[in-house]
Amino acid sequence: MRDIKLAAIKKEDSKTIIYVDDVAIGNGFCVIAGPCSVENEKQTIETAIAVKKAGADMLRGGAFKPRTSPYAFQGLGLMGLKILKKAKAETGLPIVTEVIDTRDVPWVSEYADVLQIGARNMQNFSLLKEVGKARKPVLLKRGMNSTIEEWLYCAEYILNEGNPEVILCERGIRTFETYTRNTLDISSVPCLKGLTHLPVIVDPSHASGMANLVPYLSYAAVAAGADGLIVEVHIKPEDAICDKNQTLNTVEFARMMKKIRSLYAFIEENQ
Repeated sequence: MRDIKLAAIKKEDSKTIIYVDDVAIGNGFCVIAGPCSVENEKQTIETAIAVKKAGADMLRGGAFKPRTSPYAFQGLGLMGLKILKKAKAETGLPIVTEVIDTRDVPWVSEYADVLQIGARNMQNFSLLKEVGKARKPVLLKRGMNSTIEEWLYCAEYILNEGNPEVILCERGIRTFETYTRNTLDISSVPCLKGLTHLPVIVDPSHASGMANLVPYLSYAAVAAGADGLIVEVHIKPEDAICDKNQTLNTVEFARMMKKIRSLYAFIEENQ
C-alpha cells in the first residue's frame, strides 16, 4: 500500500481524534444511533430522545436514501434535514446523515455535523473530492465489494483535498453467504488499526440485516478494538419504511448499550 500516504500510520503520528461538538471519535467508544430514514418529526425526535437516554453520543438519520429499487422510499430531502435539526435542538445530539450528490454537499453541510458517504458511493470520486473540500467530518463506509486497500484509497481522496477528519466504517461485505445481508469483516478493525491513524467504527445493522444479531456483532466490534458503532434504532421498527428487519427498538438498544459500556470498561481496565 505504498500510495496510502495521508491515511497511513507514521512513527511520529498519533491517532486521529475527531471532535464533533462535545463528542470525541477515536478517544473512548462512540455510539451513533437512530432510524435508517427520517420519516416524520414525531418518529425522529422520539427516537432521538430514546437513544440519548440509553447513552448514544450522536444521532443518525437518512434524509436522502439511495435505494436498490427506484420505487422505494428515497427520503424526505430538505424536510428531513430540517427535522434532524429539530432533533438536535431537542436532544443536543450531533447529526450524522448521508449525502449522495456533489450538488448537495454545501447545503447538507449546513444541517449535518458529519457527512456520511454510503457503501454505494464509496468510489464516487467526485463526491469524495467534494466532501474533502467541505471541512466537515466524513464517515466513509466500506463498499460492499471493496478491499481494505480500495477503501483506504477512497479515504485518501478526501484527505488529499485538505480534510483530515475521516471516520472509517466497516459495514460488512458481500460474500457467498446469503443467510445474513452481508458478512461482517471484523478482522478489518484490527487490520485498519495497524494501517491507519483514522478512527474505525462498525455498522452491525447493515452487516447482518437481522436485528437479533446486531448486539452480538456490536460486542465483537468492542472486543476487536473499534472506536464506535453506528446502529439503526426506531421507536417502532415494525412500521419502519426501510430496513425494519435490521432495526432495534428502543428497549433492545438500551439493553445492548448497558452491555457495551460494561464490556468496553472491562477491556480498558484489563489491557
